[in-house]
Formats: sequence, C-alpha cells, structure tokens
Amino acid sequence: MIKPMYNLKSKFSTFYEEEVRLSDKEIESLREKKRKNVERLKDGLEEYNEENSTSYKVVEVIEQGSVAMRTVVQYDKKEYDIDVAVVFEADSIPEGTTKVKKIVEDALKRKCSQFKASPIAKTNSVRVDYASGYHIDFAVYRKKVHPITEEVYYEHCGSEWRERDPRAIKAWFTHENNESDNHIRKVVRLLKMFCKSNDGWLMPGGLIQSVLVAEKIEVKDRLDETFYETIKLIRDRLEYNKEVYNPTLLGLHSLLYKTKDHQKVKNLYTRLDNALTKLDVLFEETCTEEQALNAWNTFFNHPYWGEDIAKSAAVQYAVSQERQQLLNLKAVVVLYEQSRIPLEEFVGKIPKGCHIEFSVDPLVKYTKIEWIVHNYGDEAKGNEWNKEYGTSVKRDTKYRGQHTMTCKLYEGARVIAQDTVYVNIK
Repeated sequence: MIKPMYNLKSKFSTFYEEEVRLSDKEIESLREKKRKNVERLKDGLEEYNEENSTSYKVVEVIEQGSVAMRTVVQYDKKEYDIDVAVVFEADSIPEGTTKVKKIVEDALKRKCSQFKASPIAKTNSVRVDYASGYHIDFAVYRKKVHPITEEVYYEHCGSEWRERDPRAIKAWFTHENNESDNHIRKVVRLLKMFCKSNDGWLMPGGLIQSVLVAEKIEVKDRLDETFYETIKLIRDRLEYNKEVYNPTLLGLHSLLYKTKDHQKVKNLYTRLDNALTKLDVLFEETCTEEQALNAWNTFFNHPYWGEDIAKSAAVQYAVSQERQQLLNLKAVVVLYEQSRIPLEEFVGKIPKGCHIEFSVDPLVKYTKIEWIVHNYGDEAKGNEWNKEYGTSVKRDTKYRGQHTMTCKLYEGARVIAQDTVYVNIK
C-alpha cells in the first residue's frame, strides 16, 4: 500500500501564488517593454534603410516564449527573458543568416544607446539587455510561399534557416494546458523554480521543461501531489530517454541542437533524481510538519520554506558590512572601456565577456593580503578555486552562476580581517 504524502496543501498553494506565479500586472509590464523595443527596431530599420538605400521592413510581430505561454516565474525577477518573433519577407532580406541578424543588431544599436550593453546578435536571436537585468530576444524569421502549394510558411534565422512556425508552440501549449485544466502551466512554473534554485546549474530552458511536463502530467487532488508525481515521472522517463522533440512538427525534430543542450537534460535528470530522494520523508508515517517544510526548503532552496535562512542571511550581511569597512574593499564591473560600474550598484546578473576589478585599502596594519576565488556551477569544472596576492586583482567573467571572491588580511600567520564578495554571472 502506498503511503499518503504529507499534506502541505495550504502552504504549498500559498508558495505557488505568492512566490512563483507572476501577476497579470507584471506580465503586462513585460509586454509593454516588448512593444517599445519593437518600435525601436522599426525606427532603427528606417534609419538604416535611408543610409544604405535598402527597404528592410518587419511585416509581422509575434509574441512567443515564456511570456506568451505565461510560464514566467518570480525567480526570473530582474532577469526576465522576453521573446518576440520579428518576421521579414524572404525576398526582401539577404540569404545569409549572420548578415540578417547583423542588420537587426545594427538597427537596434541606433535606438538602444541608453542600455547597459549594446544589442548583440547571438546564434538564435538578437539580444537587448536592460540595465535592470531584463533582456529581450528578437528571434528573426522569414516568411515564404511554397512554389507548388502556395502555402505560407516560416523559417527561423539561427545558425541556418530552419522551418518553424512561431505561433505553433504557443497554440500547442494552450491546447495541452487547457486539456489538463491548467495543471501543466502550474507544474511548469514550479519546475522552473526548481531549475533556477541554484545559479550555477546548467538546466534546460522553459520549452523543453514544458514538453516534458505536458508529456508526463499526472493530475492529483492537491497541487503538491500533482507536482511531485509529475516530476517523478519525468525523472523516470529521462533515465532511459533523454531526447526531447518539438511537439509541433511532424516527424522527429529534436529540440536539443547542441552538445550543451544534451548535457542540460542530463543535468535535469541528475538533479531531479537527487532532489526527489530528499522528499522521501514526506511519505514516512512519522513525518512532522517541520520535516516536511525542511524537505521542500531543500528542494526549492527558497526562503519561503524557512525563515531561519533569511535571518541567517541578514546576520551574515551585517557581519560582512563590518568587515568591509575594515578592509575598505571595492569591486568594479568593467563592461567595456568606457563603462565602469561599482558591483554594489550593478543591477541583475553580470554578463560574460567582461571583467571585475577588486581592490582593498586596509584601515589597519598588515603583512599580507590574500584573494581566494571560488567558482561554482557546471561551467567551472576544473577551475573551482585559486589564490592571488596583492592590494588588487582582476578577474574575467567566464563561468555562469554565483561565485565568491574572498579577501583575507594577515598579520603574520593570523587573519585579522576577512570579507567575501558574491558575484552572479549569467
């Protein structure tokens, strides 16, 4: 006989409503940012056309991604990923995907000069970063007409042109979610909270998570039970099959384009397998409410489940401030030559490809200054830590996740002051 799961229905539902789900007001705010940046793109293209005697024009704008599917979660705060598809007529743009993305990048640069970093063309989109941590990804598409059937179809501008309907995923998700009485969206949001619970984790994106949840959704009477049973089925499925296919295309079209994508799915399996073990206590007859709360706290790594964590963090912060006053430690993020931002003023995660300058001006006598770098997360394997010496050091932002730089001040063999700076890299 299967033992019932410890009932935290009320606590779990409150967690979902207050800490996971994004409000309609915040969703509309994201959409307004999208609209403003689409206008910037259109204005930039007009300026580009005038200078280059071209006639590039966005003919359709289609909302896609987590905002369109309404699976954005509060853990994304200040890092919201807003996806929008911009469509061009195929015969009006160059054939090369790199050249097309560079045109979009150029147009955005003309109208996004106030942003913390210039718009940049990436493999699958052109990204605009807000100083507050938001970023908007412009996925570029071309619209074509089949020469025989005369049907309209779309191709996405990635490393190459690939046939893809920018509306199809949203339509598929809406149908599946409705069939589940809105349980799929709830479980996807909760799974995203788990996947974002550790900054150093390399985990699959929202689309892959959505496909897995839709495939294995197991609706129960309570939300905590529905979530548990679904992620357990996902774990079991990934144990023997780690491939994930696009649900909107006929045939087998993998959503895992690169080796890194396959590794992310493997990471999801490993982390779910480990985390589910920590929830075993929920099925013990002697399980107490405190044990149940601790189990979900371990799973989600979220202060909602344990106020002691928040109190501990506050105490650590106060101690850190005292030590910083003694060391007079400073850290400056250098995005590019003309952009130097104090780390404490930097909003959102720090991008890769820049560097941080650390320095101290101690207020006490000392004999040695030691800097200890601790890198965490999947990308830092083999480079977890190292030491340097002197009044200042410079470190490149290479690895995704939250890392630390610790400065120790010595008098002889004794540490007389110490402070740790946390660095979060996206």
